Amino acid sequence: MTSRQGRAGQARAVEWPTVALILFCYGLWLVAGLFIWPAYPLLALGLLALTVALHSSLVHEVLHGHPTRYARINEWLVFLPLGIAWPYRRFKTLHLRHHYDERLTDPFDDPESYYQALWRHDTMPRAMQYLLHINNTMIGRLIFGPWLAFVGFFIADVKAILAGDRSIRKAWFLHVAGLVPVLVIVHFSFGMPIWLYILAPTWIGLSLISIRTFAEHQWSERPEGRTVIVEHSPLALLFLNNNLHFVHHKQPTVAWYQLPRLFRARREAWLKENNGYIFPNYFAMLKVYAFRAKEPVVHPVLRRTPESGRAFKPRIRARSLNGLGSAPVPAEPPKE
Repeated sequence: MTSRQGRAGQARAVEWPTVALILFCYGLWLVAGLFIWPAYPLLALGLLALTVALHSSLVHEVLHGHPTRYARINEWLVFLPLGIAWPYRRFKTLHLRHHYDERLTDPFDDPESYYQALWRHDTMPRAMQYLLHINNTMIGRLIFGPWLAFVGFFIADVKAILAGDRSIRKAWFLHVAGLVPVLVIVHFSFGMPIWLYILAPTWIGLSLISIRTFAEHQWSERPEGRTVIVEHSPLALLFLNNNLHFVHHKQPTVAWYQLPRLFRARREAWLKENNGYIFPNYFAMLKVYAFRAKEPVVHPVLRRTPESGRAFKPRIRARSLNGLGSAPVPAEPPKE
């Protein structure tokens, strides 16, 4: 290795654009709550919602190994959970499992799938079936998505903790350790009721993120056709360029600020590779799917009937991030 190569390697050891954005996110959160909230409360609530959404995107960036080479340092950089809901280590475990593209959209093996197994869906109360249908429209996802995702997920994790799952218990312990100072600052330093922080910045912020997640995946026989590209969006920075989601899935260790360059370098090849699953922007998606379900609730192919006799390792389990149940995951995911 030459000295120039060594210096380049050292320069990449810390991704300073991501560090700067993390500092900006927490700084804007404090400024909005401490200085803007007393004089301009509506403006402050809007800015706080943006910081909640940005923090969620930064958490996603961090769990993929950014901005340093050290996982513990990265975790501490986003330790204070501005969006309240998701324990970092739980999200990391399940999201990295989601990146097994051969299992994308599987109602059980993909923790972020919004599809349901036919046999499970048929046992649900009619009201829940209807709510899941509404949740598959864009407006429904914005309104109900954050609540559906968290409530079911929380119940499943509580059951796992009571059953003795130590890793999930530790993840929630660390989450609460970061959550306490956030709530203390909101209540005592900002002078804002915690219920208002939950119903305004948190709900709106997570709803903004649901714009991105609503678009991300669909069923396709080819795994490459399951992940979207939203080519242009004013929300790209807020989403850390994950509107180019197919590029991220193909190169998940690439930093957020490098994704647009990678996409532009071989745009036509990317679009051909993902089977044309592309939208020009999120507004185009809203026009079509505002009140129309983008996907069926029941998976069109997988998990049509209950399976028996499948060998699972008992400690490897995935609890769906959409909050709609849990299912065991094979130690080695089976091929299609």
